[in-house]
Amino acid sequence: MIKRSKTIFEWLIYMIGYAFILIIVSILFPKTFYIDNGLYGLWGLLAAIIIYGLNKTVKPLIVWLTLPLTALTLGLFYPFINVFILHIVHFILGSHFEIHGLFMSFLVAVLISTMNFLMDEMIIKPLLAKD
Repeated sequence: MIKRSKTIFEWLIYMIGYAFILIIVSILFPKTFYIDNGLYGLWGLLAAIIIYGLNKTVKPLIVWLTLPLTALTLGLFYPFINVFILHIVHFILGSHFEIHGLFMSFLVAVLISTMNFLMDEMIIKPLLAKD
């Protein structure tokens, strides 16, 4: 029971961190990337949870299907899969999560991935290692 609650706590820390990153990126790029800031960041948290779910279920299938294209472009197509995931979230959440333009969507997806990596390595892993 304690191990399960620790796992849920770790997952919740990740989701709150990812929601925070999404909100920061929406502040940095207000015309390209928008998350509704109503309900005290609930839409950012919901978007983070949906992105997490899509990354665990749909993304492996998309990566497998686009493997030849990714190989031909020497891996340059892979970030566009993240852009596609963001557009799926836009479709699900509607006006509460909007993303516009292909190039800026690509830039936002790369920035989100970079910030997620930095947050994971510099904040979350050291925080969870103390337990």
